Amino acid sequence: MSDLTFEQMLEDSFKTIRNGEVVDGVVIDVKPDEIILNIGYKSDGILTRSEYTNESNVDLTQVVSVGDEMTVKVLKVNDGEGQLLLTYKRLIQEKGNEKLREAYENHEVLKAPVVQILGVGICVVVDEARVFIPSSLVSDTYEKDLSKYKDQEIEFVISEFNPKRNRIIGDRRQLLAAERAEKQKELLGRLKVGDRVVGIVKNVTNFGVFIDLGGIDGLLHISEMAWGRIDDPRKELKAGEEVEVLVKDINNTKIALTLKFPETNPWVKAAEEFKIGKEVTGKVARMTDFGAFIELSPGVDALLHVSQISKTHVNKPSDVLSVGQEITARIVDFIEADRKISLSMRVLETADEAKETAEEAKEAVEEAKEEVKEEVKEAVEEVKEEAKETVEEAKERTKETAEEAKEEVKEAVEETTEDAKEANDDTTKDDTETASDAE
Repeated sequence: MSDLTFEQMLEDSFKTIRNGEVVDGVVIDVKPDEIILNIGYKSDGILTRSEYTNESNVDLTQVVSVGDEMTVKVLKVNDGEGQLLLTYKRLIQEKGNEKLREAYENHEVLKAPVVQILGVGICVVVDEARVFIPSSLVSDTYEKDLSKYKDQEIEFVISEFNPKRNRIIGDRRQLLAAERAEKQKELLGRLKVGDRVVGIVKNVTNFGVFIDLGGIDGLLHISEMAWGRIDDPRKELKAGEEVEVLVKDINNTKIALTLKFPETNPWVKAAEEFKIGKEVTGKVARMTDFGAFIELSPGVDALLHVSQISKTHVNKPSDVLSVGQEITARIVDFIEADRKISLSMRVLETADEAKETAEEAKEAVEEAKEEVKEEVKEAVEEVKEEAKETVEEAKERTKETAEEAKEEVKEAVEETTEDAKEANDDTTKDDTETASDAE
């Protein structure tokens, strides 16, 4: 029979463990901030929340249940109070580091969630092993705000692995660059000048807009954003906006884009709209020493030469004109093939003077007509008056003549009557004498 006591035999039945040893255990109790495991040792092991995960607010009762089997690492056999401290996080970290080492040596692409955003980069976790990705290696383009990557799963490679110095560096940029190069090659193989493509505004500058065409960026220069004049590209397009553009030129990997579609070219109908001799209104767009360029419509500028600004001598356009000023001029020349229109304000001054002269002449003619009209009227009135007087005189003379004729007729009648009476008397006397003689 053995001389060992029951306590000695019980103690001998438990296995011997050491700090750093990896052991298997069963969860016998779980609280929000700690887990109790039976690992076959004389005392149960304690696994605190901080040694289970890097997540400070996790409730352990939500992730571990009584009866779960776990593989852990002995942190301390005796913490000074007779407790056995365990770690799960560090064991997983070691496995994670081993995975990272293999990925580094084999240039393997990893995928992990972003757990922290720092001022100089982001952190991802691979099996509790933290990997730092500097801002310069997060993307193949500059990104000021990295907050959009929080909790996002990203792909990366390990560019530097030195766990002893706690320096494990990830690189996402080279993956994006390789992916972009592949897309760029594919896109350049099928893209040609004159194609219409839809892209996403990537960056807006004071000289133009960079547009992502799906693997390669194209430049939409400020001069190609409209047929008219654009002062600030930022007022026209915003980052993230979708836009349809026309491929203007391809030079190796450089693609020039334009929004000047042929069907919207204002010069197509310019010959009809801006004919020689037409009076037009436009705004001064820019000036040189030899003249001013006038915007007649978006995309259609005309030259107002300094000699055509006024009849009086103008030394330079800026002496009498200002940018943005609205002016009225006449089209004196139009060369459609060269897209050149010439204007003149001077001819309008001459025309205005001629118009004033014509108006004065017209007024003089009207006055002369009125004077002649009055004179004719007066003459007619005089003639009418004279005719009236003549008629009256004629009437009077006629009346007098009629009276005279009447008197003459009367006298003639009276004379005839007297003569007839006398003749009758003579006849009667003769008859009487004849009768006497007959007796």
